[in-house]
Amino acid sequence: MKICYLDAFSGISGDMLVGALADAGADVPALVEALSSLAPGAEIRFEKTVRCGIGSTKFHVSGGDNKRHRHLPHILGMIEQSALPDRVKRDSSTVFRRLGEVEAAVHQVPIEKVHFHEVGAIDSIADIVGACLGIHMLGVEAVYCSPVNLGSGTVDTEHGTLPVPAPATASLLAGKPVYARGPSVELTTPTGAAIAVTLSESFSALPPMKISAIGYGAGVRDFKEQANVLRVLIGEPTGAVEAATVSVIEANVDDVTPQVLGYTLERLLESGALDVSFCPVFMKKNRPGTLIRVIARPEDRERLSQILFAETTTLGVRIFAAERRVQSRRMVEVETSYGKVRVKVGESGAYAPEYEDCRMLAREAGVPLRQVLAEANLAYLRTQK
Repeated sequence: MKICYLDAFSGISGDMLVGALADAGADVPALVEALSSLAPGAEIRFEKTVRCGIGSTKFHVSGGDNKRHRHLPHILGMIEQSALPDRVKRDSSTVFRRLGEVEAAVHQVPIEKVHFHEVGAIDSIADIVGACLGIHMLGVEAVYCSPVNLGSGTVDTEHGTLPVPAPATASLLAGKPVYARGPSVELTTPTGAAIAVTLSESFSALPPMKISAIGYGAGVRDFKEQANVLRVLIGEPTGAVEAATVSVIEANVDDVTPQVLGYTLERLLESGALDVSFCPVFMKKNRPGTLIRVIARPEDRERLSQILFAETTTLGVRIFAAERRVQSRRMVEVETSYGKVRVKVGESGAYAPEYEDCRMLAREAGVPLRQVLAEANLAYLRTQK
């Protein structure tokens, strides 16, 4: 299985992704031929360039059909009537439908009446189709994306001057990990956001993989602060360690009862928190208090923060990103005199009987929990001889 990681440290746009995939080894003549058939009369070319000292590839589309306003059915018809592979047709159409849904919501019109402005131009159509085609050419079966740098400031569009991220970009990336760093310009476009959200399985730190190819796609501008490139990493998953970006949510409280703390913990875990812990602390005026720490998926942080506000007396929470490493694990079932127990086994060889299994058997047999745990540990060790 081959995977692709989109490293959007300087944002993402459709042309940057096509350039990066070509830089990583996608067949350039085949890309040019396929996209030229979709856009008769357009000049499609790839240029080797440098951004902040990094060699990269810039994807250009110029000329051809100058029509900039198209409805979604027209664009889907162009894709369907092309000679593209079925997977590319499917992925490209799905990206446009996702973009159409967002634009319809932003402008409050039916999706069939959405006018694609900048995205309706032939260069943007070539960007989306070219990205899907490049991924197909490289044999990529799964796409992952980093947290996305959106940029800041404003951007000029056919609707006038809009804030960055543009409304469509913001809607597309709702619930995904994003940030703004670097120059005050638009770094992530609606096209780039639509491709990333539609094709990516998750937005997180670099997954465990064996890298076989790296490509850099150049943006239009050359910044002094950072390389204006999108990096793609192509390779095979190793399954060695799970790598993920998580959100850590913290709050200090000094006037919450143990009963409320216990109930809050239960609610947080039931609502998707990865872990919840309490730690005794001394707060202002030497008051003893409790530090509540919640580890969450980035997309769950706002919902879990609201639970903290609702269930405790805190008036504010701290949220910051952290990287998580988790060993791959497997379950082994062992037989004890009390019944079957599942044992969780980590990649390093560490193991632990499942608490709930041992708890249930201890209650049924009327014996101490530590007795069932000891027998389960011994039963697992015997399977390793």
